[in-house]
Amino acid sequence: MGFQGLTGFGGGATGLSQAGGPSAVYTEATGGIISDYTDSGTHYRSHIFTSSGTFTVTQVGDVDTVDYLVVAGGGGGAVGSDFTTYQAGGGGGGAGGLLVSPSFPGVPTSQNQGTTTTVTAGPTTYTITVGAGGLNGIGSPTLSSSKGGNQGSDSVISGPNITTITSKGGGGGAGNPITAGGGSGYGSGGGGEGAYSPAPLDAGGAGGGYPGPTQQGFPGGTGSTTSNSPLLRIGGGGGGAGVAGVPGSDAEPGSTEGDGGLGLQVLIAGNAPAAAIGTPGPSGTGWVAQGGHGGAYNGGVNGLFPQPAGGGGGNGGAHATTAGDGLFGTGGGGGGANSPGPGTGRGGSGGSGIVVVRYERDSAASTAKATGGAISYYGGKTIHTFTGSGTFTSPGTFNETVEYVAVGGGGAGGVQHGGGGGAGGYITASIPLNAGGSPISAAVVIGAGSQSLMSQGSLAGTTGAQQEGTDTTVAFPSPITAGGGGGGGSLGPTSPPYKGEGSTMPLGSGGGGALNQPGVSYDNKGTGGPQGNPGGRGWTYSSGGIGGGGGGAGGAGAGGAGPTPTAGTGGDGLQVPSTFRDPLTAPSATTPTIFAPERGGGLGTPGPGGSYYLAGGGGGAAHYPWPYGADSGTYGQFGGAGGGGHGGIGGGGSGNPAGEHAVQNTGGGGGSSGPHNVRSGSGGSGIVLIAYPT
Repeated sequence: MGFQGLTGFGGGATGLSQAGGPSAVYTEATGGIISDYTDSGTHYRSHIFTSSGTFTVTQVGDVDTVDYLVVAGGGGGAVGSDFTTYQAGGGGGGAGGLLVSPSFPGVPTSQNQGTTTTVTAGPTTYTITVGAGGLNGIGSPTLSSSKGGNQGSDSVISGPNITTITSKGGGGGAGNPITAGGGSGYGSGGGGEGAYSPAPLDAGGAGGGYPGPTQQGFPGGTGSTTSNSPLLRIGGGGGGAGVAGVPGSDAEPGSTEGDGGLGLQVLIAGNAPAAAIGTPGPSGTGWVAQGGHGGAYNGGVNGLFPQPAGGGGGNGGAHATTAGDGLFGTGGGGGGANSPGPGTGRGGSGGSGIVVVRYERDSAASTAKATGGAISYYGGKTIHTFTGSGTFTSPGTFNETVEYVAVGGGGAGGVQHGGGGGAGGYITASIPLNAGGSPISAAVVIGAGSQSLMSQGSLAGTTGAQQEGTDTTVAFPSPITAGGGGGGGSLGPTSPPYKGEGSTMPLGSGGGGALNQPGVSYDNKGTGGPQGNPGGRGWTYSSGGIGGGGGGAGGAGAGGAGPTPTAGTGGDGLQVPSTFRDPLTAPSATTPTIFAPERGGGLGTPGPGGSYYLAGGGGGAAHYPWPYGADSGTYGQFGGAGGGGHGGIGGGGSGNPAGEHAVQNTGGGGGSSGPHNVRSGSGGSGIVLIAYPT
């Protein structure tokens, strides 16, 4: 067998062919998540691997071309120093190396091309290794200790009688003032740390230095080299698969300094948002392998340096904020951050990689009875997965009982010891769907998770503005709606109306209430609708305290009833029905984080009964001191199983980290943040799953 770029079975320089034996009508293979789609009249099948597995060809057809995309794990972002001499943002992590088949449409032929390799006929099984993202840099007790991000892991296609295809992990960002970002021998280089006079210039990583005939990435940007600004001093952006990272500077907020280098758009799994890999970018969807944004000493845009869209690189963090992780399945680099003091601060982890194999296929051979979303097959069922809006289309002959799961977008957490965001509404049922001779075209709209709540009010308290998720809808003949989740409350004033309330939602889960002011006992939880549960009320401040957790689909958010291990935790979500628990879509551990139970990387997240949990509430944020959570004294409470984000801490805590974002496509609620001037965690977007007998 051969790939395009792994040529084979006799029919052409870049195709699959079979020496001897009968010719088949179409190619058959197993492995990964299968996506069938049509592009310019040509029918394709893609096998998408977001975790390691095997690709097995069982039959080779007349149309025998096979393409591939191999993206390695992105490098981790660094933590810059905040000490007497050096005060600067860490460099962003470099994107994972990217290789595609020779002459793949839309990808420049001058770069990032795989080599041509010949293999023997089969049935043949090939091993697919998907690289993990590099662990983020974490603040160190002393200036001399390294705080740089770690290199991402390689992604590989290997097997009998082929030349192994290896994409190299992205380089880590630089966090020590005398150390450059990771680069040579990696996919893309990490960015350099921003320097503060009299620190030396910290060069970005070399990037693209892997020996061989191909280029896999670009260098990271250099860090800021001057001290003109009293606030910013931005680290360099990590290199991307498409261009180099942008150098850091002392520029004012809103500039492009420190941006991670853009990735590349590779439409190997279709260009419909629901089916395509990667993220949106300058020319539509399908972008992967973007570098992480450099961090800053202070300032920033409301405490956050956002990445332009273009392949999953993480946002940069400013003083007292946590940088964004590279997105799962993109090879994006983690964002750089700044350490508020010895032993504190956290860069972003790199995003895990992805491997996709594609071949032409006779449309009449497809076993799917409908189109739309990413199509996979498990347990005798055909499953359509919508992670972005699209259309479920079936012919007039369609007459099946379909089972579905729909989840709305999650709410964001509050700020200033706020409440966790509520999860989006969760609904599941089986319904007969009879086309009756007329095609069914059901629009699927995936609810957006709400954006982070930025700096609000003052230390005296604020009524705040809750950020709510939006509805997910499917326009079946009998339409269905999964409601959005409620936003978490933010610390209220000392006089009536006390506010600090989490959002009350008609369908989804309610947001958690914020920490109450001293002497105030106010039931400020948001109530939920029939598709969710209420949030928890905030605790009354007394030498510490915590906001309530956001409600989840499977349980209410915990209230701040005192300093206990469960106070302020987000409500758990629900495990999807067994129909959808395909082992190939199980959440993976390829995104390293101290919050492993909350991270996804497949369908949902881990939970009490295994994996595949959706719609967990966000965790409440604590006022220092707080002895519980994943890292006592640094973070608030856990989000609920099903994608809820972790809460932060403030008021003298170590680092004042931001609330964690919910996992995308879980409908989870965002975690809340400790101080009033640090952003909260965003809610997770929703999802729709539709299954019927194959």
